[in-house]
Amino acid sequence: MRTKNLLLSSIALFAMQHTAVAAQGEATHKQTTRHKVAKPSLSHSQTNAPDHQPAVASRRHTKPTNVEAHEAENVSVTARQLTGRDAEQAVSKAIMRQYVPGTSPYKMLDRLPGVSFSSTDAFGIDSFGANLYVRGFFMNQMGVTVDGVPLNDQTYQSVSGMSLASAIIPDDIQYMRMSQGAGSVELPSTNTLGGTIQIGSADPLDQRGGKVSQTFGSYNSYRTYVRLDSGKLNKSGTKFFTSYARTDEGMWMGSGDQFMQQVDAKLVQPIGERSRMSAFFNWSSLAQWNYPDTSVGILKNLGWRTPHLYPNYAQAYGIANGTASLPAGYGNVPGIDGSEIAMYDGGQAETNYMGGLHFDLALTDHLTWNTTIYGHSQTGYYSYTDSEDPSPNGAPFSEEVWQNRQERYGLDTTLRYIWGRHTFEGGVWYENNNQQAGLFNYQQPVLGQGSPLKAVGPYNTYGPAFLQGYNFQWTTNVMQFHLQDSIKLTPGLTLHAGFKSMVATTAGGATYNNADWTGADALPNGSLTASQAFLPHVNLDWHINPHHEIYIDVAENMRAYEVSAYGVANSVYSVQDQATFQAQKKTLEPSKAWVYLGGYRYTSRFVQANATIYHASLIHPILAAAVGSLTNPVSQVIDFGHISMTGANGAITLTPIHGLNFTNTLSYNKGTYDRNVDTVGGYYALAGKNIVNYPAWMYKTALSYTWRGLTAHFDANYFGRRYYSFMNDTSTPGYWLANAGVEYRFGKLSVLKDVTASFNVYNLFNNKYISMMGQNDNPATGDYQSMERGAVRQFFGTVSAAF
Repeated sequence: MRTKNLLLSSIALFAMQHTAVAAQGEATHKQTTRHKVAKPSLSHSQTNAPDHQPAVASRRHTKPTNVEAHEAENVSVTARQLTGRDAEQAVSKAIMRQYVPGTSPYKMLDRLPGVSFSSTDAFGIDSFGANLYVRGFFMNQMGVTVDGVPLNDQTYQSVSGMSLASAIIPDDIQYMRMSQGAGSVELPSTNTLGGTIQIGSADPLDQRGGKVSQTFGSYNSYRTYVRLDSGKLNKSGTKFFTSYARTDEGMWMGSGDQFMQQVDAKLVQPIGERSRMSAFFNWSSLAQWNYPDTSVGILKNLGWRTPHLYPNYAQAYGIANGTASLPAGYGNVPGIDGSEIAMYDGGQAETNYMGGLHFDLALTDHLTWNTTIYGHSQTGYYSYTDSEDPSPNGAPFSEEVWQNRQERYGLDTTLRYIWGRHTFEGGVWYENNNQQAGLFNYQQPVLGQGSPLKAVGPYNTYGPAFLQGYNFQWTTNVMQFHLQDSIKLTPGLTLHAGFKSMVATTAGGATYNNADWTGADALPNGSLTASQAFLPHVNLDWHINPHHEIYIDVAENMRAYEVSAYGVANSVYSVQDQATFQAQKKTLEPSKAWVYLGGYRYTSRFVQANATIYHASLIHPILAAAVGSLTNPVSQVIDFGHISMTGANGAITLTPIHGLNFTNTLSYNKGTYDRNVDTVGGYYALAGKNIVNYPAWMYKTALSYTWRGLTAHFDANYFGRRYYSFMNDTSTPGYWLANAGVEYRFGKLSVLKDVTASFNVYNLFNNKYISMMGQNDNPATGDYQSMERGAVRQFFGTVSAAF
């Protein structure tokens, strides 16, 4: 019987761009190194926005506050005239401008209270090394849409994941909003346990023109952005834009780079005076070397920079066949074989196509109809050097590649009717997804007899794969219906009440099993269904007067089952054989969450303040436990029973003089596991233990000043202690992360318009900190090689102009 070690779960899990869904937050897996763990590890699982400027009175309409309209630097709040929504937090365009062009939208959300974002790279586009938590919920427990298309969602979360950084070019974003509560019932998502994130693209400009932006940065990083606008082409107002972005981010540790290309396009066709149709398209292609995983032991014994051996193939070859010594100190790290630290490489290559049509139709003065039709295609390859499967030609290792493909199509349609004080809304969302996941090994060359395969491909230079471990195929269908009413009880007092019904069914599983490799006679295959007829959402929003607002939000949501391949945590499809799959599916229930939130907001010319308190109960959180011995780990899906999170967020922005903004936020979260866990690997008294990977305390401060064309800004975030092991005996200390920048707008120079130059410093004080935690699962106790070091200090300069 052949048993693979825990990195198998890591490679598959992140190759699918998502990991298992953990109770409070879930960590994305990474396949750069193979791990052998001395202690059993409980797998802490971690694992979009409507079309912009729709027709009058459409459900996608957003009414910005005056503060946001003037691009105030503070965290602005939009009071959406939309049924079933409480007030939302939004990132203003002025704040977006403070980031280096090309920065991940997730990183921009880090300015909001209760949000924790960290990454291995300054741009935040390394999907293996970036993680976002919101009030203790991980980003794959948030409903995320881009122009109305759901991302990282539904039962197949682990294999469908499209990174937000790939879904839209940040320069083309018009708005970013995050719900403070559990999110509205009309959002197309099966994943809104912890709220929603909606991102919308900007419309084409009315005038013909374009924009060019060029960025240069540390470690030979550079980024180019070009956009062309057609302007209005005819009397009906037809217009479109297309844009291209190329990001080549140099690595601050080791060799290789993180390269991404993207294309956005959008066409808008007005229909009459109040309706319109728009078409949108996004293409992205990435080829990224990944940073190696680290641990507390590695950091203490080898320091903060321990890169892969790439491009030193001879050294990696010699270590693998035993003819070369390990680098100094590699054999002194407790609990891990030094050869597993000295890996050759690891990386990913991925291509995405996403597009669709959006219709925003005003049928009458009181009735509107909104429909989004979309499709998404993804092909991904995720690799690392595998010394457990030598190449047939005699090379002591091979390149193990996890391959996934998916095609998904969806329709989201809603009718909205205004009748007196009521606004009724009902709609249906349907999506079909077909996915394939397989594991293959490709031959590496004998030393001196050819160039080695690269972590980003192509992988078939020396012929087709010589070994296949397994293959899985699934078909998932999701149907969601929602109905709600928004009632204006009195001037300023509005009650939103509604519900959604959801059914998500996945059928399929293993279509090929290499029994010698997996050690199982049959791998999981069958169907799973998560359904709930009534998931309510109630929101009360009271604008007492222009300065004071009180809001209350209560909702229940359900998360559909994930799918993931053999050895991948957090899905019943990942268990070791068909018998275990059949036994465990009988007792599992889908995860649900009740979220209760109340808040107060004060707004005036000089002060904007906001305070919220919340409680979340996560019921039947499904986690996968990697338990058993070092040489025979067993994947077991466990219902953790109940997790509680109670907390508060406070924010205040002072604008004492024109151009000066000073914002401070403070967040607290008490998250605990409420049940002990009994696994085949042991009994763990988790009741009362703190949730992992999310800090209890966060403090953020931001200062900016604008004088004429000059804007200078400084921001600093403090993230408190984060627990690493489920039993809380291992943790990472708190840290500060500061950034600074300056921008000058020259205005019009000759034929160029809006000529701008900016300079940014990331991690200003070059602090050392851990970004991603638990990408290869969190340990039950002690240490484990499942961390990522955060990006070091880097400098960026940008010049841009429009024409």
